[in-house]
Amino acid sequence: MGVEEIVLLNADDEAVGTAPKSTSHHSDTPYHLAFSCYVTDTDGRVLITQRALDKRTFPGVWTGSCCGHPGPGEKLRDAVLRRLQDELGIQDATLTSVLPRFHYRAVADDGTVEHERCPVVRAVVPAGTAVRPNPEEVEHAEWWTWERCLKLARRPESSLWYRLQLAELAPLGAPLDWPDAGLSALPPALGW
Repeated sequence: MGVEEIVLLNADDEAVGTAPKSTSHHSDTPYHLAFSCYVTDTDGRVLITQRALDKRTFPGVWTGSCCGHPGPGEKLRDAVLRRLQDELGIQDATLTSVLPRFHYRAVADDGTVEHERCPVVRAVVPAGTAVRPNPEEVEHAEWWTWERCLKLARRPESSLWYRLQLAELAPLGAPLDWPDAGLSALPPALGW
């Protein structure tokens, strides 16, 4: 497998280059393309994960179901499905664009910065879907009620991006009710 690359963005969210993921996250991380995904089952529960304790960035924080970086030329849908498989062993899901404009900047306790245009996607799976967390990525994965997810957003052990996303998701109602935000607001660097 080659070196995983991230897509660098300008202020207009246009691709301006690539960089190796492994060396790009530091105290002056460049603005780049990412995504977050919330897996919801058909009973309305949400898969919440704790990042692996030995991850270099933001280890051990509780957050949404999965996140990742689309590779150069990779479409959002393909990137989400790839990471669902890699991180959680989920083979298939129905995807919806929920917060296509989301972006944030966060600083970890060690000074590492995340600076991402990070569209948020909902993935719906059947109730009872098996989850097989990859221990290199995920310490714990648990199905939670939406009410419990909302409570986590008020706690410091949750990731900053989770708290910011929940502030926008909460007004939309329960996860199965989140409206499709469409694709027109996705960044120019990213297709569906």
